[in-house]
Amino acid sequence: MSRPVSRVLTLLELLQSGGVRTVAELADRLGVGERTVRRYVDHLVDLDVPVESVRGRYGGYRLAAGHRMPPLMLTDDEALAVLLGLVAGRRTGITAAAGTAGETAAAKVRRVLPERLRDRLDAVLDSLTFTTAPTGSAAPDAAVLLPVADAVRHHRPLAIRYTGGSGAGSGSGSGSGGSRSGRSGSGERTVYPYGLVAHAGRWYVTGRDLSVGADRTFRLDRIHGARVLPGTFEPPPGPGPAERVLTALATAPYRHEVTVRVRGTAEEIRALLPRSVAVVAAADDGDGGGEGEGEGEGEGWCRVEIRAERLDWLPGLLASLDRPFVVERPDELRGLVADLAGRLMDAARGTAPPRD
Repeated sequence: MSRPVSRVLTLLELLQSGGVRTVAELADRLGVGERTVRRYVDHLVDLDVPVESVRGRYGGYRLAAGHRMPPLMLTDDEALAVLLGLVAGRRTGITAAAGTAGETAAAKVRRVLPERLRDRLDAVLDSLTFTTAPTGSAAPDAAVLLPVADAVRHHRPLAIRYTGGSGAGSGSGSGSGGSRSGRSGSGERTVYPYGLVAHAGRWYVTGRDLSVGADRTFRLDRIHGARVLPGTFEPPPGPGPAERVLTALATAPYRHEVTVRVRGTAEEIRALLPRSVAVVAAADDGDGGGEGEGEGEGEGWCRVEIRAERLDWLPGLLASLDRPFVVERPDELRGLVADLAGRLMDAARGTAPPRD
């Protein structure tokens, strides 16, 4: 690469770092005169790079918003951060690049890197393994994500078309995004969006659904159209968007409604149970675990509510809490807990389970 071209690219890299750069500063960094700096700026402008001249005592040059993205100049660390971010985002499902956009973006970054740096980054990516399986969740469409984010940021109403988990257009949402309840329909609904939340490889928007007059949570990959509407609204006080989404997931209408009392404070129990799984609240005064509880009788109790499609995983979860608990409902769960207790006793005694 000829020295003038190399210096023009270095000038672009300096301007991309942000702020206003004086002509004297640029001349010093490039090792050229101030007139040459101005000529290099003219080269960038000829390439449609939006370089803006700033007048005044502290004037100079800066990059302005342009009609297209200018060429990016990345350091070794920046290139590694971009590629690892794309790989990790695609692996965990948090990337907002739908389809092959993440892969094509990574390919473009690699294609413009010097061979020395590209080989070193490939060595990192080829030797990298993950301890978790890749998620199969769908990324939100940019045509949905961008207007939703704009409505959240500026507190504007949002019109959306939503499809529930059954595949039918849902006319009213549910606590888990309308996937298990709500009347069918293909019309739009108006939402006051409180916030965007990324959880477990999926994107959610939580807000007030005006069609039902209640707070709802919607998965972005099930929104097929989003329009920002005129007007504004005032977000309500109370829990933040993340807490609203986790509570909605924990209270979604599943097959079984489980209630268990667990000894300990609400803070202690919440530290053991994910908010997306259980709702924890201090039990009423005198609502303990019954008579004859023995050690720690003076400790408080909490009521834990869990919604689940199956009960078979709950006995192990309750045992892992390592705290006294009482199953209030359903009766079927008591039997499963007793079965697990029997298997644990057999294992402790070294007794082999009976053959089928």
